[in-house]
Amino acid sequence: MSVALKEIYEKEVVPFFMKELGYKNKLAVPRVSKVVLNMGIGEGSRNQAIIDKHLQELTNIAGQKAVVTKAKKSVSNFKIRQGMPVGIKVTLRGERMYNFLYKFFNIAMPKIRDFKGVNPNSFDGRGNFSMGLSEQTIFPEITGEISRIQGMDVIIVTTAKTDREARYLLEKLGMPFSKNS
Repeated sequence: MSVALKEIYEKEVVPFFMKELGYKNKLAVPRVSKVVLNMGIGEGSRNQAIIDKHLQELTNIAGQKAVVTKAKKSVSNFKIRQGMPVGIKVTLRGERMYNFLYKFFNIAMPKIRDFKGVNPNSFDGRGNFSMGLSEQTIFPEITGEISRIQGMDVIIVTTAKTDREARYLLEKLGMPFSKNS
């Protein structure tokens, strides 16, 4: 799977950027450097079984071991003390990153209810893209009994200098942006 996305990058994206946007060196062409998956577990911070379940789910989705993130500060309003688990994350690079992106663009996104495309305004101004998912069940690795629906964030970090270049890059790789923008 990842071979297909990497081939698309090398055979279509690089020549497009060199011809249309005037890049002289193929190593200067923007590329996806990493993908970060993040789950904030909220009430799970007081229930180890919830943490373990979501840790296993995120590990299955990513194909790489996820880690538990802990609170850096105590926040009394949220009943969180320093060192308590507050989230789960995994950072993907290389072949696993391309595997995930292929699966995300072609298998998971079409399963989102009432999906009309990704909002193209979710860039951060520096060429990075982030989006939130309302549930983890869109991924094919999540099977069987789901005890708790959990949202997650997907952050795609690119080497593009502008949002326009990053959007071209992600469009060429197959990200389905909405047409009404």
